[in-house]
Parts: sequence; C-alpha cells; structure tokens
Amino acid sequence: MAELTLSGIYKSYGSVDVIHGIDLSITSGDFCVFVGPSGCGKSTLLRMIAGLEDITAGQISMDGQTVNHIPAAQRGLAMVFQSYALYPHMSVRQNMSFGLENLNMPKAEITQRVDEAARMLQIEPLMNRKPGQLSGGQRQRIAIGRAVVREPKIFLFDEPLSNLDAELRVAMRAEIADLHARLGNTMIYVTHDQVEAMTMADKIAVLRNGLVEQFGRPLDLFNTPANRFVAGFIGSPSMNFIKGTVESGAIKLNNGAVQVLDDRFCVQNGQTVELGIRAGDLTQSTAEGISASVIGVEQLGSESYLYCRTVLDEPLTVHQRGQTSVSKGDQISLVIDPAAMHLFDLDGGQSCRV
Repeated sequence: MAELTLSGIYKSYGSVDVIHGIDLSITSGDFCVFVGPSGCGKSTLLRMIAGLEDITAGQISMDGQTVNHIPAAQRGLAMVFQSYALYPHMSVRQNMSFGLENLNMPKAEITQRVDEAARMLQIEPLMNRKPGQLSGGQRQRIAIGRAVVREPKIFLFDEPLSNLDAELRVAMRAEIADLHARLGNTMIYVTHDQVEAMTMADKIAVLRNGLVEQFGRPLDLFNTPANRFVAGFIGSPSMNFIKGTVESGAIKLNNGAVQVLDDRFCVQNGQTVELGIRAGDLTQSTAEGISASVIGVEQLGSESYLYCRTVLDEPLTVHQRGQTSVSKGDQISLVIDPAAMHLFDLDGGQSCRV
C-alpha cells in the first residue's frame, strides 16, 4: 500500500495544455476513481502517475518520496490496460510470469506468486491456454493476474472493462472490488462510466478539461455536487435543470411554476439561477406544479421512466417505482421534493448551497 500525492501537476503537448494544475492526495489503501468525459485528461493523468508520460510541471510523490524522474519499472506500480496487452504467443502462465522473470526473481517464488494469483482469480483451468483461446472476460482476468503477481504498491486500471459487454462489466466490477477488499492495496481506476465510479470507489475525482471539478466520497458528490457539471455527470439518469429567477424567498421558474426556497441556499432577489432536481425527486401529482408533456415512456417492470418536455421545451426525466399508466402524449403535472432541490448560479455553475 502507498499514499499518492499530486502537487501542481501540468501536462502540455507543445502549445496544447491538457492538464492544468491538479492537486490531489490519495490515502493509502483507498480505491480512487478518475471519472469524466472523453478528453478530460484522466488517462493522461494515470499515465503520468505510472511513469509512462513525462510531466510538464509539478510533483508526484509516493509515501513522501518524489518519483518524477524514477522510471516506470521502478515505481512499484502495476497497470491494467483497456486492451489487455497480453502476449499472443505466450500461455496464460507465461504472460503472468514474464515480468517477474525479467526481474530475475527465483523460479520457485515466481511459481508461488502465479499459482496464488490464479487461485484468487479462479483462472487455474486456463493456465496453459493462449490469449486467442480466451473470452474477453477471461483475458481481463489474466491482465489483472499479471498485475497481482507483481505485488505492487498501487494498482492502476485504465478503463479495463470498456471492451466487455454490459453483463460481464457488472460481474467484473464486483470482482475488482472484491480483489481490493482482499488485498487492501491502493487502487486508481480510470473510467468514463459514472456508474462504475459510484459503485466501486472509496473516493471519486471528477475531471473536466484537465482540472479536478470535485474530489470526495461517491454519495457526497451525489448529494452535494460542487457545481452544475458534477451534478449533471454524477447520477443516472442525469439531473434535470430548470432556469428561473429568485423572487422573495422563492424561485419563479421560467415555465411558470414557483418553488419556495429555504435557508440552505445563498441567493439574492433578482438572481437568475438553475434549479437542479433528480429524476426520482419529481412526482406526478394532481396538484398545481410544472406542466409537462410526455414524449416517451420506458416500462422496466419494477420501475418506469417518463421523458417529458415543459411548455418551454425544457427536458425533464421522471423516475417512478413500479409500473405506470402514463402514455406518450399525456399532459401531466409534476411537483418537486423541496428537500432534494439544488440551485446553481449561471456564472460558472457553482452550487448556491450555504
């Protein structure tokens, strides 16, 4: 296990800046996920930690020791790639032992480590096969096993499940989380899938345009997002946003509805804001609320999703437990759970929460 500290990290490719000064401290033993849209810099940041990319400025430290100029092979890290990166001409056992052989480790210890990893990952029957004889999920287990045998201080995962089908991704998420629980090593995991981030992480760093927008525990990011971007990125389906103006302790929404505010929010009369509300906190009601037209319905048996538009063509998604009698084309009234509201200013999208 190791503590990792990033201080003032910048990365440029010529005149193009991709990482703009990241400060981050990852506690020893944590499972930290870097999440964000494509091109936000998360994989570049991971590769700089691994030593596969030079940093332009800043300092990377492990347990207080600066590792900027230490070669990748000497940092005590192990990386699992999206593409598996297995040697096709080698057996599973040879793939897992190859890195240890290059370190001139005694054969007996190599065999012991490989056998222990195979038992842990339940891949013992595959040890004499070649990668071309394995499924995608099996290949990913081998790639993880190759990392495990190195007994690294920190595991690095670069979108390791993106090539797998949906059902297998769910199973592999559970396996990686279980591996972390058993080993206790620090793990850093890159993904663009916020569901992976929410279900696996101890801490999440949400990145956008080479900056960390928010860093914290998954439910803290979900319940108290720092800004509109984090609010819209964390949570599935995405948060709904409705523009309005603050008037005398309430927000008058542009679609005509009025929502009373409480003292959780720091706003001023006349301020234009966006109200954020999650799909599960909008309720269909006979009371006066937000008038909306239903443009689509998804019936999933135990839950339903209504896709709506307000009179101003604002999109709203409603999540309901169970089944619904609502149909496409219906006009419905929606009320907001006031305790679940979020407010964001229009100047940078920062949260208006006190």
